[in-house]
Amino acid sequence: MSFKEIIGHEDIKEQMMRAIEKGMLSHAHLIVGEDGIGKSTIAKAMALKILGKTKDMQYPDIIQWRIPKKEKSLKVDHIRELIEEINKKPHEGDKKVVIVHEAHKMTEQAQNALLKTIEEPPKGVVIILLCEKLQVILETIKSRCQIHTLRALSEGEIRKFVLREYEGLNIEEVDAVVAFSDGIPGRAEKFIEDEEFHHIRDGILQILISITKVDELKAMEYESFFNKYKEDWEETLNCGLTFVRDAMIFKETGNRQLIINKDKIKNVQELANVFSYIKLNAIIDIIGSAMDGLRKNVNSALIFEMMLLKLQEV
Repeated sequence: MSFKEIIGHEDIKEQMMRAIEKGMLSHAHLIVGEDGIGKSTIAKAMALKILGKTKDMQYPDIIQWRIPKKEKSLKVDHIRELIEEINKKPHEGDKKVVIVHEAHKMTEQAQNALLKTIEEPPKGVVIILLCEKLQVILETIKSRCQIHTLRALSEGEIRKFVLREYEGLNIEEVDAVVAFSDGIPGRAEKFIEDEEFHHIRDGILQILISITKVDELKAMEYESFFNKYKEDWEETLNCGLTFVRDAMIFKETGNRQLIINKDKIKNVQELANVFSYIKLNAIIDIIGSAMDGLRKNVNSALIFEMMLLKLQEV
């Protein structure tokens, strides 16, 4: 993937290309942006350019460093292994690029362990940290890195991305993907390719429409749904929020063009008919409160149970 093939982020791409071509590239970088924005794509294009490669393939001098499976953070031991890898000589030339994924999941101790290497990496080594939450990165790390913040693509750019990657879609499908993606290529890909994501969307939508009409037994089934997808609670509940907000917008304006979930317009209309504007606002508050609790690591089963009880009472 070359810089020219990447849609959007023009200023950042231009800055990187110019620095590489002039031999003025910093040895440490932080690429910041939400999940799916294109951090790893930009990093790979950057690595290829640094090594002078034109084909997008695996190279021994492009190291992709990820959190080990079953681990939730990058700890000091992982960073020591990373430093060993950084200190190894390049295989093919005199340059090497190390891309650290999910750098925001480094513990404070891990960041401190990496600090000296970030400050003075071996000659020819470029370190690229990919990060979703810049605020959790220590100032001492940030001050030693060049920071590139990726923003959501414009509507025109995300439409161009969708049309290029998914040629078989009709206009209505493209409109739905563009609206849902909110300028994030990864969200567009998930919307089209991730079957489980469609189960989540359909499930949360059905729960919202019917929650006030079901008996206790059915409510327990709904609780099982949330527990099944508890690892994806943020995605699941955010889906619910987009449906409720769409219902509020439709109720207030009747304008379909303002709806995010364009492929579910009939369901959105049904949701708008089932609940008053005040009740839709209450649902948003209930879901928001549940999300706050989950962020604080309160027991997820308890959170889901309480959320469903409150939704039934709306």
